Amino acid sequence: MQPNRNLLVRKLDPPQTWNPIVENHLRATGFYHVSRIGVIRGFHPMLAALVERWRPETHSFVLPIGEVTVTLEDVAHIFGLPIDGEPVSGWTDSSSEFVQNQGIAIFGREPSVSHNAKSYIKLAWVRRIRDAEPLNTEESIRRYVRCHIFCLLGSTLFTDKSTAYAHAKYLPLVRDFEQIHAYSWGSACLAHLYRALCRASRYDTKEMDGPLNLLFVWAWERMPCLASVPRQTLPPAEIPVARRWSHSERTTAWLSKTVETFRHDIDYMEEVNSYILAVPFFNPLLLGF
Repeated sequence: MQPNRNLLVRKLDPPQTWNPIVENHLRATGFYHVSRIGVIRGFHPMLAALVERWRPETHSFVLPIGEVTVTLEDVAHIFGLPIDGEPVSGWTDSSSEFVQNQGIAIFGREPSVSHNAKSYIKLAWVRRIRDAEPLNTEESIRRYVRCHIFCLLGSTLFTDKSTAYAHAKYLPLVRDFEQIHAYSWGSACLAHLYRALCRASRYDTKEMDGPLNLLFVWAWERMPCLASVPRQTLPPAEIPVARRWSHSERTTAWLSKTVETFRHDIDYMEEVNSYILAVPFFNPLLLGF
């Protein structure tokens, strides 16, 4: 029996609200669906029980019924992110000159950065800049959308332990508005989750970051015995699937579960839900961008 471990997760920022005027521009960038996800409330004991099953050497969860993992298809369904295209890559320049030049080009002014790490930009400042845009010109709308996407990168896709900042290395990826849709954001998000799980699986790790909303919704959809409510009580699944879990009720009985309880649920999953991993959790024809 493994000892219990309190795997901490810092409180994430609330979901990004946005002005409906920019919907078509969000669709053009591939970030419309993920922008529609509301509040996803996870649960630390369930997360700890899942992480215990993660094997870094195979990037999969080892369960009594076999090995399973989060796939690109899951990312496309749950977050609605594009999974085809160019790799999300580039250089990391932490110089003040880089941050200032990129910030002015994207935000129209020099960004507000962390006092401890000058390459990290305050997300609250980016939101204020975004919400101040008049949206009366094409450039104003594009600046608004760039700010919105940058916040999503820092708070949903590539979340780190700071939760209040995003690294300036993402700025060049949103500078060319016409190129934003060409990246495989879903692939990068999945890679970030894998890395976060590998780090969290180390016995001495006390805290976990990464796109945890993706992991929670994947677990609830694929393993209903871990979910707070039966899936049939939720709205019909549609892109993004995560949206139907936003603001979902959490019963007192579910909140009283411990790591041991979730371990038990996982251990006996074959007996209760042996078919879950063998069939799609919803019609793949719903996938469309």
